[in-house]
Amino acid sequence: MEILYQDNRILVCIKPAGILSTDEPGGLPELVRRELGDSQACVRTVHRLDRVVGGVMVLARSREAARRLSAQIQQHSWSKEYLAVVHGTPGSGTFHDLLLRSKEERKTYVVSHPGKGAQEAILDYRTIASTSSLSLVRIQLKTGRTHQIRAQFSAHGYPLYGDKKYGAPEDSGHTIALWSHSLSFIHPQTEQPVQFSALPSRTAPWTDFPQLWEPTFSQGGNR
Repeated sequence: MEILYQDNRILVCIKPAGILSTDEPGGLPELVRRELGDSQACVRTVHRLDRVVGGVMVLARSREAARRLSAQIQQHSWSKEYLAVVHGTPGSGTFHDLLLRSKEERKTYVVSHPGKGAQEAILDYRTIASTSSLSLVRIQLKTGRTHQIRAQFSAHGYPLYGDKKYGAPEDSGHTIALWSHSLSFIHPQTEQPVQFSALPSRTAPWTDFPQLWEPTFSQGGNR
C-alpha cells in the first residue's frame, strides 16, 4: 500500500488493481487501516474506482471531511484524469454518449436513444503517442458512470488493452490498461486547491510508451 499524502482529514494513496474501493473485507479502507496500524481508524470512501483499475484515490479521515468531499463530487468540482492504453488511434476529442447499465450482465452499454436508466456520459480525450496498434491516451472525466471509460472507448471502436469484457482482442494482456493518474479538489479543511498524481508501474503495455516517465510528462507531480 503506497500512501502519497495524509493529514487528519484526508489520505491519498495508490489503489492496487484488483482491490475493491469500498469498506468491506479486503477492500481499500481495510488495507489502509492495516498500513496505519490501527484497525479502528476512520477511513471513509468518498469516490470509487472499478475493481480492475488502479491509481490515485483520496479517502476521508473524518465524517465531516467525507461530507465535504462528497458535496464537491456532487457539484462536479473535482478534476479526474486517467491514462489508458487503447487499441487503435482515437486522436483527440470528446465522447458524449448515453449509457445504460445492465445489472444482470454487470456491463455498461452505449445506447442511441434516451430511456429508463440511460445516463449522460461525457469525457475528453487526447492521444499522446501511438505504436503500430496501440495508443496512450489522457482522459478527463466530466461524468462518473460505472465502467464509463471502458464502455465509451469500446463503443467508439477503441477498446482498452486487456479489457476483453469490452471487446479487446483475446491475445491482449490480462490486466486492463486503465490508471487513475491525477485528482484535483479542494482540501476539506484548508479549503485550498490540492492536486495529486502518480504514474503506473513500468510494466506492459505502459512500457511501450517511455515518454510516460520523462520529466516533461507530469503536470507538477504530487503535492
